[in-house]
Amino acid sequence: MLRAYKYRIYPTDEQKIMLAKTFGCCRLAYNWALELKEKAYKESSENISQYDMEKRIVYELKEEKPFLGEVSANAIAFAVEDLYEGYKNFREHRAKKPKFRTKHQRQHYHDRGTVKADFEHNFITLPKIKNIPCIFHRRFRGRIKQAGVELLPSGRYNVSILVDTKSPLPEKKPIDPDKTLGIDTGLKHFAVLSDGQTYEPTHYAKQEKRKLKLLSRRLEKKQKGSKQFRVLKHRIARLQERVANRRKDHLHKITHYLAYENQGTTICVEDLNVEGMRHNKHLAYSISDAGIGEFYRQLKYKCEWTGKNLIKIDRFAPSSKMCSHCGYIYKRLTLDEREWTCPECGTHHDRDLNAAINIKNLGLGLTQTLPSVRREVKPVEQPLVDDRSPEPKKPCQRKTARRVRADEQRRSRCYSVQTGSATDETGKVRSNRAPMPKIDFTSDKVQK
Repeated sequence: MLRAYKYRIYPTDEQKIMLAKTFGCCRLAYNWALELKEKAYKESSENISQYDMEKRIVYELKEEKPFLGEVSANAIAFAVEDLYEGYKNFREHRAKKPKFRTKHQRQHYHDRGTVKADFEHNFITLPKIKNIPCIFHRRFRGRIKQAGVELLPSGRYNVSILVDTKSPLPEKKPIDPDKTLGIDTGLKHFAVLSDGQTYEPTHYAKQEKRKLKLLSRRLEKKQKGSKQFRVLKHRIARLQERVANRRKDHLHKITHYLAYENQGTTICVEDLNVEGMRHNKHLAYSISDAGIGEFYRQLKYKCEWTGKNLIKIDRFAPSSKMCSHCGYIYKRLTLDEREWTCPECGTHHDRDLNAAINIKNLGLGLTQTLPSVRREVKPVEQPLVDDRSPEPKKPCQRKTARRVRADEQRRSRCYSVQTGSATDETGKVRSNRAPMPKIDFTSDKVQK
């Protein structure tokens, strides 16, 4: 089983220079390979393989740039491998198209050479960089496969070590309905379990929003590249990193309890499209602040490590609208209704707790009123009638310049037909009717 361990390192000034050289060389090889691959595809529709790209880097790029030999060759090869992995994810619609890297982004590189960890003297050795001070807050046993170093915008250095523990994954435990939990995630309550336990949202980003906004305004007024500009940029990066660390620590505590301390053998959750939910401009900030996607990611691999079953139900299942007692579906339920009473059996439900119980029943297959997959759409002669009242369509207020000119010409033609008017040389409408008589309100006579 492969496991990754992340530690913080404190390199010396000489080691920082060597790490900076490695970051720059890997970035140079990545951008050079990306430019060469894009150029070959546009000119001749040629797809350069990873093997050929690595050969061209060795025989072409390293001859042009001799300083690339000062850093580890495996780190440069990993940069090319990252490029082709990015194209693979792009073709499979898992990520965007690879872009050029800059030195203003997060700096990182991977290496698979000789990596040693000295737990007694708190040192870690990387290829061409020896005895880097490191804090080992926990130890590991196994063979080190590779290591990755990253430089955060706040100026901190971290190292991630991938270890082969040579122990297989535990077997999945049998599914027991009495030891099964259903979890409903949301924004009002972050997570509600089917046994009644509730986890409230933290809103770490919302707490620091005012301070972050103030620092960002100050940064805009500073001259770019000045000392005060760098100081404020560092403060903003430290603040954002602190928010991310607090959120991740909170999620680790919840998922650790569910995967290790809880006695359940099966966990049922919804298969939510978190990335699609972020497109809602009213809820995007709150969804990102809650960290729902990170919660599901941690819960997935921790269930694999402990042998627990993780069951995902259909995202279109009406878990909140369905009564967990009789199966009645209340279609008129809105987002602002946190509690509702079933009109069929009279049971009073808490919205989130009822959803968690339904998620558990749907995951175990105990609920037969609704299938766990979406039904196929069949064409009909007439559309089905929805019980909800349709919203009136708002007229389109946007008009193009072409439509405005067409409307003006139409109105001018209608006016000329009704009044018998015509246009003069200047293009203005000239009427053929007799002028209206002028009325003098000071006298009883009408002027003609």
